[in-house]
Amino acid sequence: MKKQLTIYYTSDVHGYFSPIDYASGNEIPSGLANCISNFEKDGNTLIIDGGDTLQGSPFTYYLYNKRKGDGCLPAEIMNIGGYDFVTLGNHDFNYGKEELEKYISALDARCLCANIAGIRGVEKTAIVTLQNGLRVGLTGVTTHYVKLWEKPENLAGIAVTDAFTAAKEAYDQLKAAKADITVCIYHGGFERDVKTGKVLSDTDENQGWRICEELGFDILLAGHQHTAAESVRINGTYTCQPPDKARQYIKMDVTVDGEVTAEQHLMDAGNVTQTKAKALLIPAEKQAAAWFDTPVGHLDTPLLPSRHIEMAANGSLIANFFNQVQLEASGADISATSLGNSVKGLGKDVTIRDIVSTYVFPNTLKTVEVCREQLKKALERSAEYFALENGGLAVSECFLKPIEQHFNYDYISGVEVTEDIRRPIGDRVVSIKYRGKELPEGKRLTLCLNNYRATGAGGYDVYRECPLIREQSTEIAELIIAYVDRYRDITVDKTKWLNVIY
Repeated sequence: MKKQLTIYYTSDVHGYFSPIDYASGNEIPSGLANCISNFEKDGNTLIIDGGDTLQGSPFTYYLYNKRKGDGCLPAEIMNIGGYDFVTLGNHDFNYGKEELEKYISALDARCLCANIAGIRGVEKTAIVTLQNGLRVGLTGVTTHYVKLWEKPENLAGIAVTDAFTAAKEAYDQLKAAKADITVCIYHGGFERDVKTGKVLSDTDENQGWRICEELGFDILLAGHQHTAAESVRINGTYTCQPPDKARQYIKMDVTVDGEVTAEQHLMDAGNVTQTKAKALLIPAEKQAAAWFDTPVGHLDTPLLPSRHIEMAANGSLIANFFNQVQLEASGADISATSLGNSVKGLGKDVTIRDIVSTYVFPNTLKTVEVCREQLKKALERSAEYFALENGGLAVSECFLKPIEQHFNYDYISGVEVTEDIRRPIGDRVVSIKYRGKELPEGKRLTLCLNNYRATGAGGYDVYRECPLIREQSTEIAELIIAYVDRYRDITVDKTKWLNVIY
């Protein structure tokens, strides 16, 4: 007899509950409160979330750092949305075990995470019988890389085991319990391209492809990578992934009629905000907005943008400041950062909204080890940004076409670099000094940079061969907010790290 199940799935909401662009304060068609307004729930529907709910927006920074002890608003929004099951994301640990247990306790949904032990309220598996009699077996797992990223004090008393191993054990239990259909909620992504099968990573941070390939789940609901994917089937397992910040959600229509089939679609959050959620969010968002627009720190000098070519050639105090934050957060020897195609800048009195309007990338921080040869290759790529026109400097066409790519020019801090633009591309870097002395060939330095660049993106292929020393999962914009909030009165690094000859 044919039986049907509808699944609504969100993941990596990252504190974007309201339809608000925090950089501008304007309303946008996004946010969990808008997603849930589209959910139509009956006795044959499950509403599921894949984790990374509690951290990632200026709003949740405000909730967990400035408004402590005042209920659990994220859980309240999830309850209004009618969620049945959630799993934990790596960022859900960022505020510690006590806050995580508070969130789970406040949820109407059940929390499934088979590779996590030591957190009250977390279960390994569940079987629910729908109105039509369909027995649905579910489990959840999270990337075990949370052990590498999270502060030790936030994991005290918590055991994290391998995601694949836990998923396999859970699958065996669900099959033994004679579930009609099996679902794995995985806060992890895919180590291979889901369309071509091409290997994207040789680490086990993301094991989605392996879970599909080697286990027998009917459905794998993935997350963590923020990469939208729909209508994917790998070795018989239907799988998908929504993008981050509740811009879209997944609607999956499942049919069980001897075999399992599923249609899965990415759906836009839309412009309609769920009424009860809106009423709950408005006062909290109003309080947060007042804080966003109140100066939380003071710089000794304004950090104002100029023309991109001028900032690249003469240095940018905005970039120096970002590198200053990255260096402290990572403990690295040197740092690289980039600026967006449009740069707002910071005044002496810094607000949270200024920060998220100026550091516009959803990047996290990685630290790699580089030798002089590798560093030179990366610097040579940035040196390609410059072209000579009528005796002056201009932006090279390769950074302007087919699209503007000012964000692929990197600003370095920690080494003094001299580039001669009169020389051929690939041989323009004539000096790299570290602590006043020319960097020797055998010397190795630690370099912190954003996760996008660490993949080799933007023409920086050399970074792919550099050993990874450390990975931090907090977004860089939030590191900047925390830095300003912590130090309040800040002296910006004014070193001119690059000298351009032309």
